[in-house]
Amino acid sequence: MTGTMNAQLIDRSTAESYATWFKALSDPTRVQILNLLALAPEAMSVGEIVEQVGVGQSTVSHHLKLLADVRFVFRERQGTSILYSINVACVACFPSAADAVMGRPGAARDVG
Repeated sequence: MTGTMNAQLIDRSTAESYATWFKALSDPTRVQILNLLALAPEAMSVGEIVEQVGVGQSTVSHHLKLLADVRFVFRERQGTSILYSINVACVACFPSAADAVMGRPGAARDVG
């Protein structure tokens, strides 16, 4: 047995939230976009993201929608543009989610 006796089974609702998060990161382009936004000093437009990740605008827009749906990124309208930035609070929960799934004691289970 590799689990820890102090760990608790996560409830179904939490498991569903975590699965959604993991699914959002199941594509290498989404991982690159998230990494780019995490490193960016300020919010970025779709065009700026396209230039950095080297895929088409419609593909980047699709991936940004999925990342925004799980709250990994924020969208902010400025005039006719939408700017994207990392949601530090949500992304900070991701390592705790992985710890909880792996049964590591003390892992946070708040998926807010």
